Amino acid sequence: MDNNRILGIDFFGGSLQDAVARARSGGLCVAPSGPGLAGDLTSCSSYAEALIQADLVLPDSGLMCLWTKLFFSRSIRRISGLAFLRAYLKEGGEDLQDSFWIMPDHGQSIENVKWLRDEIGFAPEEESIYVAPRYERIGPIEDLVLLERIKERKPSHVFIQLGGGVQERLGFFLRQNLASRPAILCTGAALAFLSGEQAEIPDWADRLYLGWLLRCFSSPEVFVPRYLKAFRLITVLARNGRKLPELTDPLARP
Repeated sequence: MDNNRILGIDFFGGSLQDAVARARSGGLCVAPSGPGLAGDLTSCSSYAEALIQADLVLPDSGLMCLWTKLFFSRSIRRISGLAFLRAYLKEGGEDLQDSFWIMPDHGQSIENVKWLRDEIGFAPEEESIYVAPRYERIGPIEDLVLLERIKERKPSHVFIQLGGGVQERLGFFLRQNLASRPAILCTGAALAFLSGEQAEIPDWADRLYLGWLLRCFSSPEVFVPRYLKAFRLITVLARNGRKLPELTDPLARP
């Protein structure tokens, strides 16, 4: 049995530097959040399939990592999507010119590009930016317009900056339908944290698993209900351990 398998998903158990190196070799990289594991994993088979089939799954959830340290014989070192994206961009250099960016809206796209230009010294070309439409909350995602754009550009890196529960399904669709093998990075709101579009999360807060708390302080009406629901993850972990939870959606089990 794989000691890094939790809830039917094989989480990466190495260092941050090793994770960046593996991601750069291509394939789908995801960083499922605590709320995603507590809710989407049990209610959306397409989300579950994306995590199970991903090439690299980062242990982003601090709650999950603490739970496994208490109840499993081997703990997993947490790698947040935020820390991962910082490290990936830092090592990117000129290679980032060969990238494609999927943004949630025009406003965030402007601020995210500004941060990349000011802090990384790189700004994506307009042709390498795609503002995503509103995708369905459940079920498989297909975006043929986006797929053709990426096929034309043939990037080495695809950065998906959408919300959890959506980005993983979109990334899985791209990986399954691209002949090439770019690194498809689902880091959610990480770039928005860096650019100031969402609450800034300092390194110390990220290391101490307190990013969720700063988000709650910044927008309590949005994040307090979300993270209260995330505590359901304790029940999901206690009931299932290393096994994939039973799915409650009407779609077939992956």
